[in-house]
This record gives sequence, structure tokens and C-alpha cells, in this order.
Amino acid sequence: MGATAPAATPPSTKHRRPRPAPVPRPPARRTQRRDRPRRSIALTLLTGLVVIYTLLPLAWLLMSATKTQSGLQSSFGLWLDGDFALWSNITETLTYHDGVYLRWLLNTLLYVVAGAGGATFLAVLGGYALARFDFPGKRGVFAVVIGAVAVPGTALAIPTFLMFSKMGLTDTPWAVIIPSLISPFGLYLMWVFASEAIPTELMEAARIDGAGELRTFFQVCLPLLAPGIVTVLLFSVVATWNNYFLPLIMLKDPDWYPLTLGLDAWNAQASTAGGEAVPHLVLTGSLLTIVPLIAAFLLLQRYWQSGLAAGSVKE
Repeated sequence: MGATAPAATPPSTKHRRPRPAPVPRPPARRTQRRDRPRRSIALTLLTGLVVIYTLLPLAWLLMSATKTQSGLQSSFGLWLDGDFALWSNITETLTYHDGVYLRWLLNTLLYVVAGAGGATFLAVLGGYALARFDFPGKRGVFAVVIGAVAVPGTALAIPTFLMFSKMGLTDTPWAVIIPSLISPFGLYLMWVFASEAIPTELMEAARIDGAGELRTFFQVCLPLLAPGIVTVLLFSVVATWNNYFLPLIMLKDPDWYPLTLGLDAWNAQASTAGGEAVPHLVLTGSLLTIVPLIAAFLLLQRYWQSGLAAGSVKE
């Protein structure tokens, strides 16, 4: 008999790997994509509300400064009146009571230049020394500076008045200038900025070349500290320009009033029966008061932003 061919056997399935079941993709990405427009719209609306809340008083002040005394009472606060009286209001404000507004403006500039300028200079020197030199008690100085930042200036106004009254300095410009020279926040800000902005290798190279400490500071380190200096200067200028409580308790002579006290005196005079000052002068004077601050922020904006961002990113 002839040999029969072996029957065909199915292929072995012992070594065959099972196919993995398809894993469904989570719809997280689609959900995130859908939520992004909602979040952006919510943030835009919130930012718009903050902008409106910030600019609304400024817009009201600007509109009110363009109106006459009768126009303030008969027109809508956020819109112009028929008579555009901005230039006449400015002229009347600057010439009222023999130009006392200009005297208050000069007093404010004196307090800003001497007080805010001196505070910035001392903060730069102190922050540079604390950032680049090691000495015993440095941690204690750091604790004192942080504690001084947490103490509000109004809490120290009464003790400062009692101390200055015993020295006979009240009712003088020194009663406003000397307290303005102390800026714990400016010192702390310059300390942090100098720690990040000045490379140690640069200072060592300057010393190897024979430069002394003063020359190293003024010619090498000071240009690198420019953004921080501008930032501290802006904060000090705003704090001194808007200072109200300290001059209120220190000064009695109207000839030494800053703009804040002078406008408050005009406002109090206008609110009394038969007062000579009228509200449109107070509003126009308030508008003229904030113009220098707005101009300073616009001109020094790039330095201010870079100074705030310095040290915030670690390499």
C-alpha cells in the first residue's frame, strides 16, 4: 500500500502573543481646549472690571476739572459740560491766595527731593553692603529690616512727633524730611536686587585690577543697580508725595504745607458756610497733583518693570 500523506495540522498557538485591547484615550485634552476660551473670557472680564474700577475715579476727576462751579452741580459727573473751563480753572488754582498752591508744590518737591532722594541713596548703600559683605550680626540685621517692613508708618507717627517736639523740630521741614529718609522696604528691595544683579566674579576682577571699594561700587556695581534704584526711587517718591498723616501732626504753619495738606485745607474751607474756596479749585488742584506721578511712572516704566522682575527667576 502506498504511504499516505500526513494530515495538515493547524499552526501552534502556544507562542502567539495576545493582542492588547485598545485603550480609550481620555478626553482630557478636549476638555482643556474647551475650558481655555472660558477661562480667557473670565480673565478678560475680571481684568476689565479692575481697569474700570481703577480708571473711573480718574475719569471723574478729569471731567470735573473741566467744569465751572455751576457746571459741577448741573451736569453729569462722567461727562463734559457745555463750558470747557479747564484752562481757566488751572489759572485760578495757581493764582488763588497769591499763588499759595505753587508754594505747596515747592514744599512737596523739597520733601520729595530731600526725603525720597535721601531714602533711595541710603537704601542703595545699605542694600549693597548687606548683599556683598559678611559681618557679625547680619542675620539680626535681616530680622530687624523684615520687622520694620511689617510696621506701618502711621504707628510710628505719634512717637516720632513726641521725639521731635522735645528736640524743637516740629513745624519745620526737618520734621517731614528726616522720617522720610528711613525706608525699610527700599532697603530690603535693594538688598535682594544687589544679591542677584552683581556677579561676584565681576567684583573680584575689579579688585584684582587694583580698584578700591568706592571705585568698585560707583564705576562697576552702580550701573548694574540702575533698575533697582529706579524702582526704589519710584516707591519712595510716591510715598513722600502722598504723605498726609505725618505732615498733619508735624506742621502747623500753612507756609510749610505739602500739597496733600493744602488741598485738604481748601476742601475744609469750601465745606464750611461762607467759605472762600470753591470745590472746582480743589478738584483742579487734585488733578494737577497726580500729573507728575503719572509722568514719572510713564517715563521710568521700563526700569520699574525690570527692577520688580529681577531675582524672580532662578537659573
